[in-house]
Amino acid sequence: MIEKNQQQTSAEIVIVELEELPRKWKLMMALGILMMVAGVMGLYVAVVVTLVTVLLYGGMLMAGGVLSLIHSFRVKEKKWHGRMTNILVALLYIGLSIVIFINPVAASAALTLVLGGLFMFIGVLRIVYGIRCRKNGWKWLLPVIVGTVDCIFALVIALSWPVSGLWVIGLIVSIELIMNGWILTLTALAARKLGKMATEQQ
Repeated sequence: MIEKNQQQTSAEIVIVELEELPRKWKLMMALGILMMVAGVMGLYVAVVVTLVTVLLYGGMLMAGGVLSLIHSFRVKEKKWHGRMTNILVALLYIGLSIVIFINPVAASAALTLVLGGLFMFIGVLRIVYGIRCRKNGWKWLLPVIVGTVDCIFALVIALSWPVSGLWVIGLIVSIELIMNGWILTLTALAARKLGKMATEQQ
């Protein structure tokens, strides 16, 4: 009896979700298309996207530092030995955010250099992993290829630095917007199809 009730409840939840999909897929598709358009436009103004992203990052650092600093002074526990460390970290966040606001171009160049090192590190790890998986058939080539692309991208960043600091972050953000927008659009189309199927079954 309990299992039957659980099955009925699950079926009711599925029906409710399917009924809600036709109303939700339009907003999801609109958001996906908007993100893809913004991503494509971002590819043409990668420098602007880079600077805006860096400034937003600076704003988040400032907010995190200020909130952490306020929390450090408001906590009343006398046995909290990490208060000074927390204050120093908060001041570091605030200091970094001020540097970013003063010179976002230099900040973007520094962040780009860090990204280049990260791409190189991840690329080498993927290549090593792929080589170790040679016994698994041709599929070991996929991580090697992706890792090689990562390493090439890291070299492009390094060889064109500091000029690359003006477009790399904007390029990555724009591509991410396009990919997420595409995923949302495909999900909206699938939701629309499920909604039609639910309507036909009723």
